[in-house]
Amino acid sequence: MDEVRIFEVTEVRNEYADAVGRLLPQLSSTPHIFTVETLQRLVDCETTHLFLLEESGAVRGMLTLCAAYSPTGCKMWIEDVVVDSDCRGRSFGRKLVEYAIEYAGECGNVTLMLTSRPSRVAANALYRSAGFSQKETNVYAMKK
Repeated sequence: MDEVRIFEVTEVRNEYADAVGRLLPQLSSTPHIFTVETLQRLVDCETTHLFLLEESGAVRGMLTLCAAYSPTGCKMWIEDVVVDSDCRGRSFGRKLVEYAIEYAGECGNVTLMLTSRPSRVAANALYRSAGFSQKETNVYAMKK
């Protein structure tokens, strides 16, 4: 079996930007142009952590973990979880989520949050099996 490695992106490399740019269209049909400059902003942000899953030297998945601090405590949001379509069914998504859970646990007393469209049946099943419970809430968004 090939070696799987998950790591936080702490330096800007063209190959990392290219990998994220290749994965994003598999997550969302809305175009997101991902550039080296975008990667630089992520690396520079102390409360954002981009994790890549690599197998045999090739990036096969990603997950972003974002911290938000408020009077009610620290919340960390799992965002943009995507595994390359050629690699699905190999537990890479689970490995990424478990890595994020462990990372968040090392940060102290945090509430780990995420959202997922109901149509993403496999992803929702993964999150429930990883210990997340569904909150009854409304999520609102506004683009500026």
